[in-house]
Amino acid sequence: KMFTLKPGRLPPADVKNIIFFVRPKLELMDIITDNVLREDRGRSPQRDFHILFVPRRSLLCEQWLKEQGVLGSFIHRKQYSLDLIPFDKDLLSMESESAFKECYLESDQTSLYHATKGLMTLQALYGTIPQIFGKGDCAWHVANMMIRMKREFPGSQNSIFPVFDTLLLLDRNIDLLTPLATQLTYEGLIDEIYGIQNTYVKLPPEKFAPKKQGEGGKDLPTEPKKLQLNSAEELYAEIRDKNFNAVGSVLSKKAKIISAAFEERHHAKTVGEIKQFVSQLPHMQAARSSLANHTSIAELIKDITTSEDFFDNLTVEQEFMSGIDTDKVNNYIEDCIAQKHPLIKILHLICLQSMCNSGLKQKVLDHYKREIVQTYGYEHILTLNNLEKAGLLKPQTSGRNNYPTIRKTLRLWMDDVNEQNPNDIFYVYSGYVPLSVCLAQLLAHPGWRSIEEVLKMLPGPHFEERQQLPTGLQKKRQQGENRVTLVFFLGGVTYAEIAALRFLSQMEDGGTEYVIATTKLINGTTWIKSLMEKLEPAPF
Repeated sequence: KMFTLKPGRLPPADVKNIIFFVRPKLELMDIITDNVLREDRGRSPQRDFHILFVPRRSLLCEQWLKEQGVLGSFIHRKQYSLDLIPFDKDLLSMESESAFKECYLESDQTSLYHATKGLMTLQALYGTIPQIFGKGDCAWHVANMMIRMKREFPGSQNSIFPVFDTLLLLDRNIDLLTPLATQLTYEGLIDEIYGIQNTYVKLPPEKFAPKKQGEGGKDLPTEPKKLQLNSAEELYAEIRDKNFNAVGSVLSKKAKIISAAFEERHHAKTVGEIKQFVSQLPHMQAARSSLANHTSIAELIKDITTSEDFFDNLTVEQEFMSGIDTDKVNNYIEDCIAQKHPLIKILHLICLQSMCNSGLKQKVLDHYKREIVQTYGYEHILTLNNLEKAGLLKPQTSGRNNYPTIRKTLRLWMDDVNEQNPNDIFYVYSGYVPLSVCLAQLLAHPGWRSIEEVLKMLPGPHFEERQQLPTGLQKKRQQGENRVTLVFFLGGVTYAEIAALRFLSQMEDGGTEYVIATTKLINGTTWIKSLMEKLEPAPF
């Protein structure tokens, strides 16, 4: 049986062994201590405790358990190295939510070590990756560790034909702007509004209640509706990466197809035809329930995207990204602070403005900080400090704004976007192309040499490494065969970036297929939250 870890007594179960499966965090050790101490020692048979740390053991946690007097209760103390977890057929994640904060604020590179271990496991299974490209300090560390690990374990050289042609390592801090913008793909919006946790989303139940005739709004469910979202579901695979404005037409087309398929039953005359209809029934019913779910989700999202607040917020974002008024105090942000909108929203917009202006003028930055501290409380000074340290909110030091140069050179902005039938990746943010995805696209063709000047403006080194393949394993590319590139985002990736890379994989003349790996799937809210300091104001 599996249970979620929570304080108090352990659930009653007639078992001999109890295994705790945890991340090495001190707050979890307190819960485990509570569980063990409340265990009834007088019961027979006695239950044995074991603990597995994911992805590795921590001396600090074991010392803590020892001080609480429960370390001796554990018969086994082991580690389980869970590095990359497959989330979909082209997506792997380590789900390490503190990776960005550790790397950029605390200079703790543990998560980079785990990323490297994950890549070594991947190479052991799918062959050595011949070319490694990267941009950023963390990327450089990971590439270095990979080459060192390969040297230190000579037995790791395997004779498997390589599946991947190229590995592209990208630091999150070369493109801090993208996660701050509101994602406008279907999957991106579900994540922005409701939050997708390990491919599951919890939604308000009202829209999912079965409508029965004549009962009115009696017993409405109160439990949130939990749905799994991945490409195993046909309809979701089709609409997840589309711009939200293009989802409605797909759903209405699907509804017509499904009702036409159900109508077929009236035309089935012979036994053979009836048998054929019955055999298709389970698939049709699954399609109908999937359509009902996604129509409900689309309605929930539409209620929010058509609101005035969403529109105003998006307008300001789009103005910043296209370079309008990024260097002065923004009226909309001031109004939001005055109306005490959620702090996360304010931080989102201020950081976005800072990124689009290569830092804010000192007096603009000071004005925003003063407004935030006076409205939301002095305890947020630490959060502002963290955002500054991470480079999200910074004063403009050189007096030059590099962002317009980067935007024009890489063509990151376009005014008229075809959201219904896109022919380029501008559609994922309705006008803006993620810089990270743009780098991946340019690497495939014509290569990074064409953008040397821009690469120098972005933080961290850019590099290229080659790994020797044993003789006979060099790939001979067939005519029309695609190259496969593994793009590893160190510090997190958004669903809109994934959608853009999938779009590039599907392009006729693209010639490259992308597989995406990351330390964590993020959106602007979860990302900023991971950098916030939770300080309780002192009770006066």
